[in-house]
Amino acid sequence: MLTEQQLNTLKNMLLEEKHNLQGTIDAEDGILEQESEKENTELSAYDNHPADLGTELFEREKDMALSVHEEDQLGKVEAALSLMAKGNYGKCELCGKEIPYERLEAIPYATTCMEHTPDSSRAEDRPVEEEYLKPAFDNSFAGRHKEEGIRDYHDSFQEAAKYGTSETPSDFEGDYESYGELYRDKISDGFTEEYEMFTGNDMKADDVRVFQTEKEREYTEELEEEGTDAPFGDLPYHQTDGYVDKNKR
Repeated sequence: MLTEQQLNTLKNMLLEEKHNLQGTIDAEDGILEQESEKENTELSAYDNHPADLGTELFEREKDMALSVHEEDQLGKVEAALSLMAKGNYGKCELCGKEIPYERLEAIPYATTCMEHTPDSSRAEDRPVEEEYLKPAFDNSFAGRHKEEGIRDYHDSFQEAAKYGTSETPSDFEGDYESYGELYRDKISDGFTEEYEMFTGNDMKADDVRVFQTEKEREYTEELEEEGTDAPFGDLPYHQTDGYVDKNKR
């Protein structure tokens, strides 16, 4: 049975919760009233961008949903205070057993014990959209289907994705032990091709140099060891250029 001190503590918690909820409801009602007055005074919405209208509609629906939620919570708090005034507070409305103080301390407006808590399990049926919306094929954002599109393994999104995305392991096919294993195609050092080079510099323009991929570096070193310009031999050099030399037509 609850002690007098415990009842006073719970009563103060309920009164504080009631005060906070009432303040929130009054503020939200004021916002909704202002929005309604704005709609009544505005002659036409023709000059408003559709996106702005959509944003206003979303915000109004959100405020209305929050207001309904707060009013529902306020009703529960007032019902608990009414039970406390009648001396019936702290008893399960279904079995009549005493509700533990720890539960009331966490949820002061609770009217049932743990055994008779309303079922809040998640629905087992999945959204029908899952039958048609599939994750990225082969965990690559380059193509959604095997038979459609060009498979560019190093597109611009993957370049950005290696620094982190909002995806979680549940968004990908297969099992993964860490977030670092989510992407099968890897990009190193900012290169998008196996054989590629580009010039780089520092912020002060004092370190201009050429950056090469590991593949291209190995290829260049191999040619230098063989002492040749290309795998098929040295490239023929010309003393003149036939396109600009006046003596050659």
